[in-house]
Amino acid sequence: MNDGTPRGPVAPVGVGLQYNPEVAEWFPFHQAGIDAVEVLLDTVIAPLDSPWTILPDREAEIDALVAGEPTVIAHSNYGAEFGFEPLETTAAVLRHVPAAQRFRSPWMSDHCFYGDGSWSDIWSSPVQFSRAEVSRLAERASRLQELLGVPLAHENAAYYVPCPGGDLAEPDFLAALVEKAGTYLHIDLHNIHTNVVNFGYYSMRSYLDALPLDRVVEVHVAGGSWSGGMYHDWHDARVPEPVWEALEDLMSKSRPGAVIVEVQGRAHSARTRELDPAEDAPLILGDLERAAQIWDRVYGPHSRRTTAVAAAGEAAR
Repeated sequence: MNDGTPRGPVAPVGVGLQYNPEVAEWFPFHQAGIDAVEVLLDTVIAPLDSPWTILPDREAEIDALVAGEPTVIAHSNYGAEFGFEPLETTAAVLRHVPAAQRFRSPWMSDHCFYGDGSWSDIWSSPVQFSRAEVSRLAERASRLQELLGVPLAHENAAYYVPCPGGDLAEPDFLAALVEKAGTYLHIDLHNIHTNVVNFGYYSMRSYLDALPLDRVVEVHVAGGSWSGGMYHDWHDARVPEPVWEALEDLMSKSRPGAVIVEVQGRAHSARTRELDPAEDAPLILGDLERAAQIWDRVYGPHSRRTTAVAAAGEAAR
């Protein structure tokens, strides 16, 4: 427990929800009292052979988000920043950088996935956890952060088969990458939980203990489900208890700028259930409230964006 003021590499925002088409049509983002919305850049950016940064049919929607109350955070799944093509030719530079700047995002997060120019969904293709890739990727990450003008945070991935040839444990790879690149961390606690359940390479606690937690700028929490004998990070269920326990522990040791709840369902896989507004709106609101309670317990009740604005309004009366 600290003195109630979050201190870290980024200013505190608070608790938010990932913004994606599967929930955008029915979840009351602007009435839910959330501090942030996280936009998946891959779902809104235009193709590289087009003249647009944002898809034309999403322009008005994005402008409304940016003009609204919650902070808009940019997040990338596969912009090929960790691919093998020249960085300046990738979606990360040509689309994600200008989109993040348009959103006025306080930082940008990216998954530690390989990518290329095919624009195919290469979900769960993790990078090789090796010293050689630390050196190669750190150079690309450092340049991308320079172009962004705000912190670049690398998100740990959930995966089904690790990339062969690694010579580092996953958390040691991430620690070495941010140290060499001068970049930051985005910790997805449910991704760690998923890999622990499926592979048992490490425990949640040992994973987090191996990281430089002062470099954490964002945290993801989510739920998942079983299919085909494996536990999947499908964002289709309540956040499980081990993830909540890890969040409270992590926030007592680090100073993230935001905690984001992820809910997607069919956007991840056709094998999971279709989200039901009547059932899932209360589920999402409940997880947001629990995340906010943990944040307030660690940082103090006026440390989130919405509660700080409310407190300032009360003081001015």
